[in-house]
Amino acid sequence: MAEPESTIINTDVKQKDPSEALVIAVTTRAIFNLEEEHKLYMEKGKEEYIRHQQANQDKPLPPGTAFAFIQAVQYVNEKILESNPAEKDLFDILVLSNNSPESGMRIINSAKHYGLEISKFCFVSDEDSTQYLKSHRVKLFLSADRTDVCNALRRGVSSALVFQQEVQAPSTPLRVVFDGDAVLFSDETDQVFREQGLEGALQYERAMEAVPMGEGPLKAFAMHLGKMRKKFSQEKSPIRTYLVTARSGRDMGIRAIKTLREWGLAIDEAFFMDGAPKGPILAQIQPHIFFDDGLHNIQGARDVGVPSAWVP
Repeated sequence: MAEPESTIINTDVKQKDPSEALVIAVTTRAIFNLEEEHKLYMEKGKEEYIRHQQANQDKPLPPGTAFAFIQAVQYVNEKILESNPAEKDLFDILVLSNNSPESGMRIINSAKHYGLEISKFCFVSDEDSTQYLKSHRVKLFLSADRTDVCNALRRGVSSALVFQQEVQAPSTPLRVVFDGDAVLFSDETDQVFREQGLEGALQYERAMEAVPMGEGPLKAFAMHLGKMRKKFSQEKSPIRTYLVTARSGRDMGIRAIKTLREWGLAIDEAFFMDGAPKGPILAQIQPHIFFDDGLHNIQGARDVGVPSAWVP
């Protein structure tokens, strides 16, 4: 696979081994708030946008939705290297951008301004930049563009759509919340629910209780996260993972727990909401990122200031 048109290596950051690291690719609009610039691009065109970015290249962009997540990921790397300086199983962050390197200087300068450890900046002029994800061994892709996310999921890369919002930067450790069906697990039970209603779904779950659920689009990312978490004792872990699912604990929770056990994926806390709104529990957890396939749940999370990513 060809390298993107222009890949700029950040020499200030120790480069990771992509075959060992957990590689996360973020687009510029996921990590920084570029809404004004994006509006300018849509209304006045590319030339005007490039002029604006070059004129403001030394003015740092404000943080975007995935910004606090990337900072928390850096904290995990620090803790891993403290306990083992030779460790190669680290987070590796790269930025994927449709900017040209000229208009992209503002992106690079902003990352340096905030001390973000981004190892590579890939400036891609192709319409579909997701074709480069596999060659960089990306395990999670976060974008503010729905087409990007759908293309990445089709390529088999864990991916989610980030909505721009004002985010309060939560403190460490890194906290990641996953929804269950159609995110960690496959959407098989959701399909039964749509076709046969709640009673049909309950019967299906009882019949399938001993059979682990299929893999969802974010399973691979969650498994790698779990592997990193196992390097630490529960008390000292810089990573905390949560399952917040609309399933009820009594009727629908058993199979979820059994599936996680079968996969060997240890989750710190699981909340079975039985259809109740997720916003209040998310406000308590204060995650750096929340993954869900339901737009109403994403909206509920955004209402309480939780950084959210939709898995379509």
